[in-house]
Amino acid sequence: MRALLVVNPAATTTSARTRDVLIHALASEMKLEVVTTEYRGHARDLGRQAAEGEDIELVVALGGDGTVNEVVNGLLHNGPELDRLPRLAVVPGGSTNVFARALGLPNDAVEATGALLDALRENRERTVGLGLAAGTPGTEDESVPSRWFTFCAGLGFDAGVIGRVEQQRERGKRSTHALYLRQVVRQFLDEPHRRHGTITLDRPGEDPVTDLVLSIICNTSPWTFLGNRPVYASPKASFDTGLDVLGLSRMSTASAARYATQLLTSSPARGPHGKHALSLHDLTDFTLHSKAPLPLQMDGDHLGLRTSVTFTGVRRALRVIV
Repeated sequence: MRALLVVNPAATTTSARTRDVLIHALASEMKLEVVTTEYRGHARDLGRQAAEGEDIELVVALGGDGTVNEVVNGLLHNGPELDRLPRLAVVPGGSTNVFARALGLPNDAVEATGALLDALRENRERTVGLGLAAGTPGTEDESVPSRWFTFCAGLGFDAGVIGRVEQQRERGKRSTHALYLRQVVRQFLDEPHRRHGTITLDRPGEDPVTDLVLSIICNTSPWTFLGNRPVYASPKASFDTGLDVLGLSRMSTASAARYATQLLTSSPARGPHGKHALSLHDLTDFTLHSKAPLPLQMDGDHLGLRTSVTFTGVRRALRVIV
């Protein structure tokens, strides 16, 4: 088997020595080409080259969720083609690794490599659905390129938190769960729309849902992890269905505290709920509009401000080694 290993040298939980061990282990089982990313978007370019070539059968992403997202967007640059595109494998190297853990992989890079090699020997793979987000036709964002996401997206509050975290990381701060929690508090205190939401959700054949303060789109469950604790924003979300949405129409201090507690104590059986909580399951097409520009994130990557985003849940988009 010819495989491409895409390595993010800035992956936060793997050392150069660990990466060397992983490379040798993989190279013992396949004809391996190793490329270390050198710039933002490099993993996407490598994934596209693999998809458009004819000799690569497997692309392995060694890094965090951002690296995986770039590789996926490269592989699917021309759309899903299950029978032709290389398969994807993931070795977690980031601080959270939501996609890899949602697939059932160990969070340790060495253990995950062992599991990957076992899966290849036993020819184990699964087909996963993905989310696709694009600028909405007829709006000022219609020229924004479409982008795939593997596990979640968000317009509004959670994207604002991620933007704040990225600013702190650019200043040299380490990506820790404490850093995220501090930015959640700061985003809440500075949130101008927490009492009167600006987001409207439109979907075919249904009345619009208006005045949402927060919107989280999930392609799988859990939504994220706090250390080893899974957090379930949309417990029914699955790689085998469309997209799920959690929306909140109010974020007063009391309601924010209640929903935060529900998130922290969420389970596969129950996520956030209540009078001001909206939970939608297995959506294929819908659009989020906002009266004011809001931050957008996908797979934990802050993508700037948007006023309208159209989402599509695409089933059977990619083959993944598990």
